[in-house]
Amino acid sequence: MTAHARDLTLRHFRWIDGHADVWAIFRDAEALAAVVAGLVAPFRDEGVTAVCGIESRGFLLGGAAAVELGVGFVPVRKGDGLFPGDKAVRRTSPDYRNLRHTLRLQRSSLGPGDRVVLVDDWIETGSQAAAVRSMVEECGATWVGCGVMVDQLAGGPGDALGAVRGLGTVRALLAARDLPAYES
Repeated sequence: MTAHARDLTLRHFRWIDGHADVWAIFRDAEALAAVVAGLVAPFRDEGVTAVCGIESRGFLLGGAAAVELGVGFVPVRKGDGLFPGDKAVRRTSPDYRNLRHTLRLQRSSLGPGDRVVLVDDWIETGSQAAAVRSMVEECGATWVGCGVMVDQLAGGPGDALGAVRGLGTVRALLAARDLPAYES
């Protein structure tokens, strides 16, 4: 399943104006289903009770991953958009563009019995994943790990680097070095 998801990710991946584009995966039902199944496969036997996803592609993948696992979805919002209720809030360390993001998670979404996995399209610095882990743990839930389509952490993919960065288990469908080279 994961090899099929990897192949479909590579088939639909493209560079546009120097930016990685994975949006075509969402348009292809087979690719989307395979990618979602591949993202959750390493966590199927981990007792996951909730999937987090960071706005915006993480909302799409996370919601689909939650349905695949038969659990609930917990959105993590960026910025100042409407998001009622008491929230855990973190400001990330700089990302690959040297931007810092404010991430928010509704406290009422998670509790002590929850086991949480984060699903996203890409991980490069790990700053957003680390912020989500901190918020999940602040809410009393247990962090299980992170599943991503593309791992660009130095030396990724793999658990060793994730553990060093405080992310725990990081599983990816493919490493950024496996992507086709950008051609201008």
